[in-house]
Amino acid sequence: MYLYFKRFFDIAISLFCLILASPILIIVTILLYFANNGKPFYFQERPGKNGKIFTIMKFKSMNDKTDEKGELLPDIQRITKIGGFVRNSSIDEIPQLVNVLKGDMSVVGPRPLLKSYLPLYNERQRRRHDVRPGITGWAQVNGRNTISWKKRFEYDIWYVENVSFLTDLKILWLTVLKVVKREDITTDSTSEITMEHFKGEE
Repeated sequence: MYLYFKRFFDIAISLFCLILASPILIIVTILLYFANNGKPFYFQERPGKNGKIFTIMKFKSMNDKTDEKGELLPDIQRITKIGGFVRNSSIDEIPQLVNVLKGDMSVVGPRPLLKSYLPLYNERQRRRHDVRPGITGWAQVNGRNTISWKKRFEYDIWYVENVSFLTDLKILWLTVLKVVKREDITTDSTSEITMEHFKGEE
């Protein structure tokens, strides 16, 4: 029953947060526009509910500088000062509220991972795609990038099997506390790169 109401909850929260954060979003967009040569946003294809591919939207925290061979420099050398700030403060995730409004994502759910991981999941791990992916989730408030893939999938599946209004409220509250305390946040690369890449069943 809640899954039907959850969509209205997502829309209300997303609209409220976008309106509330609009001054910050405008300023950050302008700063990143100049820091990243006119590219304030980062787009990448990710799998959503039922594995359907969508384009995720985030603030771009790294520039596209390359070495003499034309290859991108290491992540830590490409993070701009403003990029480090938006990542450390989790502001880089805010544009995903647009994905929520479009119906690609939910405010709370398993984080959308790389498209290349899809054929690597076992039957139970694939259950993370039974619901819309989220901006924050049970794994994010229980360690984020500091936990193993096995534990991360356990948290994701737990959420799928226990999704409820109270669970979502709890995750949102814990997320706010994590952001305020700046816990489990890395600033040297994207979350998928900070963690060792998933290579298959654990």
